Amino acid sequence: MDDLMLNVDFSAPERRPKKESGNAKHQRFVRRRRELERRGVLRQKQLPAAPGGPRRAPGRRTGKTGGGPGKPRSGQPRSCPKENGSAATPRCPPVSQNGPTGTDVSSKTKGKSRVAQGSANVIRAPTASQNGSTGTGAPAKTKGKGRGAPRGTSKTGGAPPAPPKLVAIDCEMVGTGPGGRTSSLARCSIVTYEGDVVYDQYVRPEAPIVDYRTRWSGIRPRHMANAVPFRRAQKEVLRVLAGKVVVGHAIHNDFKALHYSHPKALTRDTSQIPLLNRRGGFPENVSISLKRLTKALLNQDIQVGKGGHSSVEDARATMELYKVVEEEWEQHLRQNPEQK
Repeated sequence: MDDLMLNVDFSAPERRPKKESGNAKHQRFVRRRRELERRGVLRQKQLPAAPGGPRRAPGRRTGKTGGGPGKPRSGQPRSCPKENGSAATPRCPPVSQNGPTGTDVSSKTKGKSRVAQGSANVIRAPTASQNGSTGTGAPAKTKGKGRGAPRGTSKTGGAPPAPPKLVAIDCEMVGTGPGGRTSSLARCSIVTYEGDVVYDQYVRPEAPIVDYRTRWSGIRPRHMANAVPFRRAQKEVLRVLAGKVVVGHAIHNDFKALHYSHPKALTRDTSQIPLLNRRGGFPENVSISLKRLTKALLNQDIQVGKGGHSSVEDARATMELYKVVEEEWEQHLRQNPEQK
């Protein structure tokens, strides 16, 4: 037999590229992913290929197909710029639980602004009521609290002092010492602005009584049986007079018998008020007796009979005389404080 010649080709046969599985969109995604792995953007260890398809990147949502971009979250714009390819982390601001950062801050401050606005309305409400407006606000009874005005008193220029701060006093004296020439307290009466008696006591002088002066004082020996000692009566009277405007007729004699000096600014002496003399038709600079003033201005008769004076009756008459010129006299004293 002739020699058999064999034509053997030892070169490697050309390998056909392996057909990639999946549809066209998936194949394009795989190629892009491999390109990103080659560039170093993605590492194979982090994103190993799963049998059913590529593994999703952590923290990133994808569409229904592997290569499509993920659906943006609620409130996030679709046109966020991306870095190093389609699979890189977007540079859009992080989304909070309540939405994007831009809207989250406003949503947080929105509630606070409403609270602040509500509190501001509460603060302005008293001002509106104080100015007399009819809008919403605090009740009108809170109008004068912030100004320190006492309840029930008037702040007008010509208003007299508050009645509870006014009392009238009258004292009856007996004679002690040599010849009974020293006037000592034997009875003290204090009445309110309305004439109610707040104090009325017979007082036993510290020195022996020489002259009871019954014709004028109305004091008799039997009144001293249960009389209050002078020191005790003095303390009780001063406690009543403390801080009050005291009205009296020739009141300096009453204070002298009490061994006491009341502030001049809180003292009203009806024997020293020219307005009363003028109203009664008497000379202004003359001290007129309580009996004559009461008859002329009030048409009342006091200190009549042989029983002597009553300090309660005299105190009430003194208060009524003061009321006749109260407003005018108090306004005059405010305009001329040196005359107090």
